[in-house]
Amino acid sequence: MTSTIAYITLNRDVRQLRGEDVADLAGRIRGGLIRRGDALYDDSRRVWNGMVDRQPALIARCTNAGDVQAAVRFAAAHAMLLSIRGGGHHIAGNAVAEGGLMIDLSAMKSVQVDVAQRTARVGAGALLSDFDHAAQAHGLATPLGINSTTGVAGLTLGGGFGWLTRRHGLTIDNLIGASVVTADGQLRRASADSESELFWALRGGGGNFGVVTEFEYRLHPVGPEVWAGFVAYPFEQARQVLRAWREFQLTAGDDLTVWAVLRKAPPLPFLPEAVHGREVVIFAMMYAGPLVEGERATAPVLGFGTPIGSALGAMPYLGFQSAFDPLLTPGARNYWKSHDFAALSDAALDQIIDGATRLPTPECEIFIGRLGGAMGRVPAQATAYAGRQAQYVMNLHGRNGGAADDSAVRNWARRVFDACAPYATGGGYVNFLTEDEADRVAMSYGVNLPRLQAIKQQYDPGNLFRMNLNITPQASRALQPAS
Repeated sequence: MTSTIAYITLNRDVRQLRGEDVADLAGRIRGGLIRRGDALYDDSRRVWNGMVDRQPALIARCTNAGDVQAAVRFAAAHAMLLSIRGGGHHIAGNAVAEGGLMIDLSAMKSVQVDVAQRTARVGAGALLSDFDHAAQAHGLATPLGINSTTGVAGLTLGGGFGWLTRRHGLTIDNLIGASVVTADGQLRRASADSESELFWALRGGGGNFGVVTEFEYRLHPVGPEVWAGFVAYPFEQARQVLRAWREFQLTAGDDLTVWAVLRKAPPLPFLPEAVHGREVVIFAMMYAGPLVEGERATAPVLGFGTPIGSALGAMPYLGFQSAFDPLLTPGARNYWKSHDFAALSDAALDQIIDGATRLPTPECEIFIGRLGGAMGRVPAQATAYAGRQAQYVMNLHGRNGGAADDSAVRNWARRVFDACAPYATGGGYVNFLTEDEADRVAMSYGVNLPRLQAIKQQYDPGNLFRMNLNITPQASRALQPAS
């Protein structure tokens, strides 16, 4: 072991850790402490977005709340830049602190389902696949995302939406409580009845208030089979079918969710080989109600135009939750830009369609998720998440395999984002914001920002938890960019 280890402080200074202090921390972390040069170092620092290539000074592989407390106290004592890794899926890569201490929660995957109470306790390192698998064993689920390799913790702390959101709300609307280690190293239980202000902030505050070690969720009967699938249209019909989709949403019930994806056709088995690699519009959908009603509810989607392929029917909920996994595999280079929309005007759709004619790589896509329903019936100030008025969220998903395409992908995403801005709400979904979008944090939290800053001042006055879309303490009176 070297006598000292260089590290980066919260103020971006370089300091040295004494070997005996590092050894003391290692003795307190049951899961182990990883240093540069250790066999597990490179695997442990990698995250989903291949653009992120940072080297923390230390990685604390936590297996329980006690490990997390030790790591948080160590970082605070040394004013050490701190990051938190759950699933490592966030686009900005804030799970990895260059030169800092990374708290790795990926071993904390426990999912305990209480069938009688229809609740689940979920460790902070669990992925959506872990949660869904355990809950679906009992025909239960809660609203989560659409990619099974996403981390439950990050998804939840940013709000969380998916196929069940119109029926059952956001992920945070189904959060009952959380165990969280705050900046003072204390383990607290946050719920409606205990540390209620902290609980309010955790529901959408994006990891600004501590390290959540366990979540407790409300579950709902879902599946094990649902009516779901895809309908694809040629790009020449884009304007017609997207307008028809928009009008269809006005009368669609909360059990039905239909999203639109504009991209180059992947080699899906239900698409003719002749359209592979060509621009298409694909509608992905799931019906959360009885199977016998699903076919009737989704039938109008087949009449938006003249489809080139479809795959609709009864399928396992678990299978549909991972249907997008092949398009979202880890390791590729990703850059996103995102907008919320209260409505989709003809002009907004025209800009989206135009953007889809300029996809810089075959992996890029424009995804438009339909929101509303139960999510929109919760008051904007009931949780930290403030985007309740949004009926649609658009993600410009830039994705490429090599660094040579980075510039083209970024420029494309930024151009389409700017073209759509006049029609958007101005806010955004923090789980989709990149590291260069700190200026959008205030708009995304809107009227909830002052309360969030006051709670930050109470629980993290030194802004120890700053590797995120950062909310600074009230006394700071300014937002600092994420690092």
